[in-house]
Amino acid sequence: MISFPPSLNSRCLTLAAIALSGVCAVFGSSSAGEVNPVAAPQSMIWPSVASPVPREPLMEARIADLLRHLTLEQKVAQMVQADIRYVTPEDVRTYRLGSILNGGGAFPANDKYAKVSDWVALADRYYDASMDSSEGAPPIPVIWGTDAVHGHNNVIGATLFPHNIGLGAAHDPDLIQRIGEVTAREVAATGIDWTFAPTVAVVRDNRWGRSYEGYSQRPDIVRAYAGRMVQGLQGTPGTPTFLDINHVVAAAKHYIGDGGTDRGIDRGDNLSSEQELFDIHGQGYVAAIQAGVQTVMASYNSWQGSKLHGQHHLLTDVLKTRMGFDGLVVSDWDGIDEVQGCSKDRCSQAVNAGIDLFMVPEQWRAFLQNTVAQVRAGDIPESRIDDAVTRILRVKLRAGLFEKGRPSSRPLGNRLALVGAPEHRAVAREAVRKSLVLLKNSDGLLPLRRRINVLVAGDGADDIGKQSGGWTISWQGTGNTNTDFPGATSIFGGIRAAVVPAGGTTTLSVDGTYRSRPDVAIVVFGENPYGEWHGDIKTVEFRGADPIDILRPAPEVSPRGAWSAPRTPAAVPDESGPDSNLALVRRMRQRGVPVVAVFLTGRPRGVTAELDAADAFVVAWLPGSEGAGIADVLFRANNGAINYDFTGKLSFAWPRSAANGNPNRSGMGDSPLFPYGFGLTYCIRHCDAPLSQTVWQTQPSSMSQNTPTSR
Repeated sequence: MISFPPSLNSRCLTLAAIALSGVCAVFGSSSAGEVNPVAAPQSMIWPSVASPVPREPLMEARIADLLRHLTLEQKVAQMVQADIRYVTPEDVRTYRLGSILNGGGAFPANDKYAKVSDWVALADRYYDASMDSSEGAPPIPVIWGTDAVHGHNNVIGATLFPHNIGLGAAHDPDLIQRIGEVTAREVAATGIDWTFAPTVAVVRDNRWGRSYEGYSQRPDIVRAYAGRMVQGLQGTPGTPTFLDINHVVAAAKHYIGDGGTDRGIDRGDNLSSEQELFDIHGQGYVAAIQAGVQTVMASYNSWQGSKLHGQHHLLTDVLKTRMGFDGLVVSDWDGIDEVQGCSKDRCSQAVNAGIDLFMVPEQWRAFLQNTVAQVRAGDIPESRIDDAVTRILRVKLRAGLFEKGRPSSRPLGNRLALVGAPEHRAVAREAVRKSLVLLKNSDGLLPLRRRINVLVAGDGADDIGKQSGGWTISWQGTGNTNTDFPGATSIFGGIRAAVVPAGGTTTLSVDGTYRSRPDVAIVVFGENPYGEWHGDIKTVEFRGADPIDILRPAPEVSPRGAWSAPRTPAAVPDESGPDSNLALVRRMRQRGVPVVAVFLTGRPRGVTAELDAADAFVVAWLPGSEGAGIADVLFRANNGAINYDFTGKLSFAWPRSAANGNPNRSGMGDSPLFPYGFGLTYCIRHCDAPLSQTVWQTQPSSMSQNTPTSR
């Protein structure tokens, strides 16, 4: 066991205080790895972690033999990862490249609508090229990586799960593992070997544009989830499931401190002490290594002014030496470009710091040539190259890539029926139900009966792209329409499917106009899709047409965090229009129509006015492709009984105002509007569930008097 700082020793007591029945048992470590304390005072910060994946002597001998047969150029080529838009199978054959990836918005033949068979056919071509030994080079299979971060989100028709912020609200580690298993099967069906997931960031400032990639503001929750997602993706070490045909290689990211940068600026500077870096931002990596994670992705951010991609202490001394990680460390997209003295095509500092595989999507040829030259010039020891390639080969061998054969020949390869399979969508729909958080329910408006006249309004009501958020088909999640999501269900589609068969009626009206007075209006609104960098904002206050404020940190910042001038604000508005959502809700109320507000968001926002205006307020986060999960909870069953109760609880404190926009850090601003762990439920007085699962204790807030009742 690890000796945690006092702030983490009381994990079970703290979680018990939020009244999750059996939560300490649920969140207890399920991994096989053990953590051993070390004696030296400085080393006490970082533990020695025993991975459950031991080194195998025969495998290590095979790796050493392969290394002996590689030239320096071929070794460095194994350290290159190029994007499929800029590298061909013939390039892989000629240069003996070790890895490829499809970045956000990259598809076979640049075809957004590429079929599963197209993905597999391209994977076959890259694989065949890497295994061609006609020129005398030893055959080493290429490994293909992808950002499958909420399902296989780059592929048309795939199952899309709620983003991590929603999964954090579900408080269900078993569900997390099942999501990992489903994602792995869909990735494997397209012939891809590796996903750059899970993100184990602990978000400390909601202005950060990647907040939705974090499970929680609390490191103990992130730690509990990290290992289970790794286990779902890779299988269980020590069993036949580990990296078998149903699983893929996982990557814990972004190492380290990406969620704790000053002012929440993406790629910014984390000013934490080293102890805080471990206590807050290191917990997910402990769990990931305990679960046998095979890759770790370095982060764009700096720590105390030094870019992580060039940080030898954290990459080598801490991660590889002290924590015992023996897999590979991969850079982020052109991540070396921001290290002082480096560029996209050369960075001896990053090689020497401990990066093993370099994501140089476009300028990979120059990087290969320059790195070889730097080795020959003595700037990079060849022993460091040998260590990097050893780690890359170790991961490929553990993943069975030498034995699995062509992607199309593998049992799951080209299994079209797996991508978006009904049983996979059922898991995603369950995740949507469990992620929903009820913040207000005046006079017990919810749950609704089905045989009523329902008006569904707001620009998020029938927009699958908006409800899915960033990292959905495209990098930022923009440029998509509902036709790009075959098999998916919008929120309106789910409501209609619940109401109409029961004898009710539904009307879709984005602006809220109607001819026949509805019994209730469900208004769906929130943030438009965004991804990393473009999602940073000045304030968490939610208001229409708030331009996204992009602040680009300098390539290398001082310990005090000196920043370059802001870039031009993005043209994409954060919301649909100035106060339009609030005006819509108020207009419905003025007409005597009860309003259920459904808020789509990747982070807690200041929505006090909208909360006051609506009768009921539901945070749906970014639910993904299965919008019907929302109707499952909003509406009663056909017999009038509760269909599904709200079980989601905030995994982030909710800000009271823009001035309180950073409630994730203790002691920052005034008390939150809703504390961590808040969430109302139907089952306050009458419910079939055990009492321990129905009562939710929380501190008073301006909305807590709106206690729901069952009727």
